[in-house]
Amino acid sequence: MITYSLLQHYWWFLVSLLAGLLVFLLFVQGANSLIFVLGRNEAEQSLIVNSTGRKWELTFTTLVTFGGAFFASFPLFYSTSFGGAYWLWMLILFSFILQAVAYEFQSKPGNIAGRRGYRCALVLNGMMGPLLLGMAVSTLLEGADFVVEKGALTGANLSPVISRWDNAWHGLDAFANPWNIVAGLTILFLARTLGLLYLINNISDDTLRPRLQRRLRTEGVAFVALFLTFAGRWLTKDGIFFNPETALMEVQSYHYAHNLMEMPAIAAMCLTGVALVLFGWGKSVVCAQYHRGIWPAGIGTVLTVLSLLLTAGFNHTAYYPSTADLQSSLTIANSCSSEFTLRVMAVVSLLIPFVLAYIAYTWRVMDRRSLTKEELEGEEHKY
Repeated sequence: MITYSLLQHYWWFLVSLLAGLLVFLLFVQGANSLIFVLGRNEAEQSLIVNSTGRKWELTFTTLVTFGGAFFASFPLFYSTSFGGAYWLWMLILFSFILQAVAYEFQSKPGNIAGRRGYRCALVLNGMMGPLLLGMAVSTLLEGADFVVEKGALTGANLSPVISRWDNAWHGLDAFANPWNIVAGLTILFLARTLGLLYLINNISDDTLRPRLQRRLRTEGVAFVALFLTFAGRWLTKDGIFFNPETALMEVQSYHYAHNLMEMPAIAAMCLTGVALVLFGWGKSVVCAQYHRGIWPAGIGTVLTVLSLLLTAGFNHTAYYPSTADLQSSLTIANSCSSEFTLRVMAVVSLLIPFVLAYIAYTWRVMDRRSLTKEELEGEEHKY
């Protein structure tokens, strides 16, 4: 029987899966952040930009879909975070708008900024996008400064606003927590590592490929160090959970570690994901002839992010803790849409596998052959 609780867990799973896919697709940003580091001349830079240019719309579309799914299934989070921490989200959206404009206009005749100016915008998006998204996701663990007052809907004032930000920084306060920055840097260096693995798989150039291999070692080591720091924080951090017996939010030490022990399937998913990321990176570093590291690392990224968010939302856990008022913390039960809405959307979600199959087919067609300078010269549409 499909219960309301099952629908809530189903939609948290889908939102978490979209987040995992989004983090994987940030390889576009990661590769773009290294355009001038890797490309020593116009031909090499053009190879990098056109390689990522084949995929940038997938990242943008997934970001929009992720936001839309969150809005439809957990509207209280959407109104609280997107409406309260709007400066952080506006910075994220601004960086992705920069990306879209840069791709479309850098090769247009008579463009104002010039080709290099638009590529600088791609580098800026490559740095800002993963860093800020990582910080936004980190607030799901570290908490945010908001208050939820559902009684405002039925009180004397009849206010339509039931959540408010408890400081004047509206999202910029995320920078004050160093652990948010650590999480942001972790996603940034993961994106750069994935970006290098993607370029190694997608570009065939005897001059550029050895440079990609050397840079992969440096970026990967930085990512592993940051990830271990983040994972240590995650496993030892206090968490907030809703106690069904008292109907109150309570603080529990090592809550996320306890969740992993109580949900062994998710713990196994997490370990598998981490192992796949390390395998994809490690084999690509050790074996110069291995060019398919993006696939194990990409699948591992999706599994790791998915398991992290499932740990943060399942088992009566407050996935969005409030640092201003403990009882205002959001769980998948107190922030979701109505049962009717979730049921209708569940039917629509059955189309997702067909969309994913189309994306996979399109990807395969575009990447049937590695991109070369000669092929790029013959392209009618290039960035």
